[in-house]
Amino acid sequence: MSKKLRDIGVVSFLTSVSRVLGLLRDQLALGILGASGINDAFVTAFNLPNLFRRLLGEGALTAAFVPTMQQELNERGREGAFALVSQVVSWLAVITGGLVAVAMAVFSQSRLLPGHDGKWYLAADLTAVLFPYLAFVCLAAACGAALNVLGRFTEAALSPVWLNLCMIASLAGAGWLWHAGDGTVAAWLCGGVLAGGFFQMIVPAAALMREGWRPRFDLGRSERVREIARLMAPGLFGTAIYQVNVFVSRLFAFSIEPGEASLFFYSNRLMELPIGVFAIAVSTVVYPLLARHVAEKDFVAMAADYRRGVRLILLLNVPAAVGLAVLSTPIVRLLYERGKFTSADTATMAPLLALFAIGMPFFAVASLMTRAFYATKDTVTPVKLAALSFVINVALGWWLKDHLGARGLVVASTAAVVVQTVLLQRLLGTALPGMQFGELWQSLGKILLATAVMAVVVGGGWLWLGRALPRAEWLAVFALIPLGMAVYGAALWALKIDGRDELAALWTRVRGAKR
Repeated sequence: MSKKLRDIGVVSFLTSVSRVLGLLRDQLALGILGASGINDAFVTAFNLPNLFRRLLGEGALTAAFVPTMQQELNERGREGAFALVSQVVSWLAVITGGLVAVAMAVFSQSRLLPGHDGKWYLAADLTAVLFPYLAFVCLAAACGAALNVLGRFTEAALSPVWLNLCMIASLAGAGWLWHAGDGTVAAWLCGGVLAGGFFQMIVPAAALMREGWRPRFDLGRSERVREIARLMAPGLFGTAIYQVNVFVSRLFAFSIEPGEASLFFYSNRLMELPIGVFAIAVSTVVYPLLARHVAEKDFVAMAADYRRGVRLILLLNVPAAVGLAVLSTPIVRLLYERGKFTSADTATMAPLLALFAIGMPFFAVASLMTRAFYATKDTVTPVKLAALSFVINVALGWWLKDHLGARGLVVASTAAVVVQTVLLQRLLGTALPGMQFGELWQSLGKILLATAVMAVVVGGGWLWLGRALPRAEWLAVFALIPLGMAVYGAALWALKIDGRDELAALWTRVRGAKR
């Protein structure tokens, strides 16, 4: 367990670095471009290659590739595993290269369809420029997944860092140093995305080569490759449903008013920061373990690791969600209210962040639940639930966007993910022995109780500070958040949360190693 916690700690730390850089990137984008039409066009254009990235790279392919490579590693050792990596990377390069060529040709000719607003043509132009990012990042995801199977998590966790650094450099250079216009800044930002994608691909590939992989172009259709293709088919559909779900919500936001798409996008990204820091780290480390337990037919160990993973995710994401909701206004004001981002934008974005935060624990836990199904090579069940989630989101979003604007879209996506998560857990508990949520209810009760204590302290503190001081957001973020963490931790310790002894033992080992 200590090694698992160390791996989770490494991934969490590196993901934290990435998310902090991503936050800086968002601050620059909103400060330089504001919640404007051109920023709306960029985030909408960036969504489409990201949709295919999650579809082909981090979605169905990774879900099918990890357990299959784990089996190949167990049966044929590294030689067989590396041969499989070469085949998967070769096929992925051909497929994504073809998609990029077709997409660039189609979107570059958008003006052949007259009669649309200029913002739609601008979004199409930027999409054509950004689409090569798809090929880079899909190959990066395959190499990163292979490294995870080998027990190396650093390079894959570092992957988003390169993207954020390149985008920050392009924004700072074009916007601050050269004082370029918004159109030029957007063009440089696209260049930063492409440069970042290249580094995302080359770094994990080099790390995999240091492990002994010798890449070669191989379009052979071995039994393992065919197995991956079979597993991908339903998973591809399920991931497509989820990603189209997200994309449709952002298209709805793009169609409302100028600035709505930007505020929807950046509030969603801010909500994802705690998920990325810890929940994705837990899922990344636990998923290969679940796949290994299934390969060894050790379902008792699988259930134990699954429960630990869910508990760790809830342990952080429940209080983080409540904290984001309670302090949404000071957080948005402190992080973004400068340059072209106004107080009116803060007043619009803060409720979006608070509403997104409600669904945050469900988003976080659903990721691990889905991977638990994938570990058993059941890619059909998550597809069915993803389809249901899609229907709920689109139906509610279409109805609420005209009444509540972007807030209605957040309500729709949150309702969809709550239903999906509840059903995922119910079916998981039915399908696999020991995977019921029952043993976790006591832990969840303690987490909720400790979170309620924290919310009273933090919420009361913000109410007092907001009335007593004119610019209280600095104290709200840098004083109330640490205070809330301390209160929450003390309450959990007093309630004797499960796993406390393991964390204490790990801390003792860390202190001993430092001495």
